[in-house]
Amino acid sequence: MIKRILAITVLLLVSASLWADRPVVGVAEFTNEATGNRWWSGDVGWELSGMLANELAAINAFTVVERTNLEAVMQEQDLGASGRVREDSAAQIGELTGADYIVLGTVTSYSEETRSTGGGISYRGIGIGGQRTEAYIAVDVRFVNANTGELAHVRTIEGRTSDSGIDLRARRSGFGGSLSHEDNTPAGEAIRAALIEITDFAECALVLQDRCMQKYDQREDDRRERTRSRLRF
Repeated sequence: MIKRILAITVLLLVSASLWADRPVVGVAEFTNEATGNRWWSGDVGWELSGMLANELAAINAFTVVERTNLEAVMQEQDLGASGRVREDSAAQIGELTGADYIVLGTVTSYSEETRSTGGGISYRGIGIGGQRTEAYIAVDVRFVNANTGELAHVRTIEGRTSDSGIDLRARRSGFGGSLSHEDNTPAGEAIRAALIEITDFAECALVLQDRCMQKYDQREDDRRERTRSRLRF
């Protein structure tokens, strides 16, 4: 019995230690530099911020600063829509919100493509089926150390639909607000995929660290190679 009590006590102490050591993150308003993303309007920047904050909180690897607390500080520092954090402001943001890191996301590319998949049928001149719309989004993500203002990690994260659909593993709810009309659309799936990938990368970079970075470094190399192959010099 004594051994069992000791084992439970040790487990509780370890769990408490892990909980206390979780990085505290705040997700700033997303910004947009992509053209042609028809879904960007209104408060989409803060809606994406809230969706990412939910994903980060759901994996229990982070403590997430409430949007209302972060938004007030970001606006006070005139950083709400700038997409960056100045070094002379980062420490103040960290002190006022308790955040270790500020996550900045900028949508840099978005595209949709409708293509024929064959197998469609025609009735009295009207085509039915045989088409598929695919969407692609790229988000530049920066993790800023809220104590020093330095960039801790920078990565371009991609989200896309595929012929076999997409794994929305941790999907907990549909879209609301300005993005409500994108629920269950290719654009919505690509956005959700990018947010999940950002969450996975955040856990790797800020929590697991060296144990998984090789995988993400390889993905970054593959992304750069795909981009390079489309360029003409």
